[in-house]
Amino acid sequence: MLSSYLLLRSFYISKVKFLQDKNQWASLEAEHQNLKLRSSEYQEEISRIKEELQSKTRHFIDSDNEKTILQSELNFVVQQLSEQQDKSNELEKVIQQKNEEYLQLKVRSSELVSFNDQLQEKLDLQKQEIEDFNKKYQAQFEQLAQKILDEKTEKFTLANHHQLNTILQPFKENLEELKKTVHDTYDKEAKERFSLGEKVKELQLLNQQISEDAKNLAKALKGNSKTQGNWGEMILESILEKSGLAKDREYFMEYQLHDAENNPLRSDSEGKKMRPDAVVKYPDNRNVIIDSKVSLTAFTRMVDAEDTESYNRYLQEHLTSVRQHINTLSKKGYDDFNLSLDFVMMFIPSEPAYIAAMQGDPNLWQYAYDKRILLLSPTNLITSLKLILDLWKREYQNQNALEIAERGAKLYDKFVGFVDNMEKVGKNIEQAQDAYQQSFKQLYSGRDNLVAQAQKLVDLGVKNKKHLATHLVDSSQNNL
Repeated sequence: MLSSYLLLRSFYISKVKFLQDKNQWASLEAEHQNLKLRSSEYQEEISRIKEELQSKTRHFIDSDNEKTILQSELNFVVQQLSEQQDKSNELEKVIQQKNEEYLQLKVRSSELVSFNDQLQEKLDLQKQEIEDFNKKYQAQFEQLAQKILDEKTEKFTLANHHQLNTILQPFKENLEELKKTVHDTYDKEAKERFSLGEKVKELQLLNQQISEDAKNLAKALKGNSKTQGNWGEMILESILEKSGLAKDREYFMEYQLHDAENNPLRSDSEGKKMRPDAVVKYPDNRNVIIDSKVSLTAFTRMVDAEDTESYNRYLQEHLTSVRQHINTLSKKGYDDFNLSLDFVMMFIPSEPAYIAAMQGDPNLWQYAYDKRILLLSPTNLITSLKLILDLWKREYQNQNALEIAERGAKLYDKFVGFVDNMEKVGKNIEQAQDAYQQSFKQLYSGRDNLVAQAQKLVDLGVKNKKHLATHLVDSSQNNL
């Protein structure tokens, strides 16, 4: 009986423990299912994060490549601006120096005019004194002295007046012209600086207009290569016309290249005459050759693609078309022309097509550069042309500075001539003074001087109402 109880009790305890274990197992099983569910969620989250990370990594790589291209272009622009700033500083120094020389010449001119006025006053005073002197003595002396003095004075006055007009008039004209040239140069430089913001706005508006025109025309040009080519040349010519450069002077359309003997150049690969779409001249007589290449057929299909597979396929076709244009342009050998730069600009008139190609193949720009070709969109071309226009403006300003220097040299030579003539004027005044002294000495010195002869007439009984000054009579007697 006891054994049965113990067996029953043992069985009861085992059953209770079994139920407890079963409940615990069910709890663990539920917790396991919960952990399994959370693990699945975590795996999905990890997959989503990986995809997002891969997407951001691809975007970062594309951005980094584009940043490298933009940095290279920015460095080129900064270098060009730095060089132009150096030239501008040198020009400002030259203008400042010429302005100082102009001020010195202006001061010296005022001094010379003042000196001439003093000489004229002195001459007038001497003339008045001579006239007063002549009125005091007899008619014979008046006739003789007045005749000599009038002749000398008239000749001197006419010569002096004529010489001063001859010298001062060109001198005044040169000063006014030099002043105007310097003022125009300063005014032009100031306008260029203050108009920089307007130029940037103009670039933005022009770029937006061109991009919009390119989008609108892309559909109309789809599939027609000849029409696309004509459209590209039209866009290129439109940008050149609005760049500020002068046609047939600073840029040329459909320009035939010639050698040193003026013979038409031909391509080595095709044997055709070298006639690029446009040639832009630099101030140093070097040329920038620009050729328009349009790739819109595959690009428009890519834009209209409704799925990723079609989009990628047309993108590759677009890249292939651009590479073919690069290879074709490289074979023409435009960069071998001895007056051209070491590269040729390949102009892609559609901004979206250019951007799609750059994003589709980050190495495309380097691929073209290795073949000595620069890929340019409308924005890049406008910026490059503005830099070339600025170079031409600096060149014309340098030419003006040289002209100012030449005019300054001529002005200095004219000034030296003016000083020489003033010295001659002084010598003429001295000669007139000597003639006056000689005439006066004839009154009372030497044998038969006029005062002595007049006094003898008095001694002989001539009736007179006036008498000569005693000191003149005494001097005439002492000098016999």
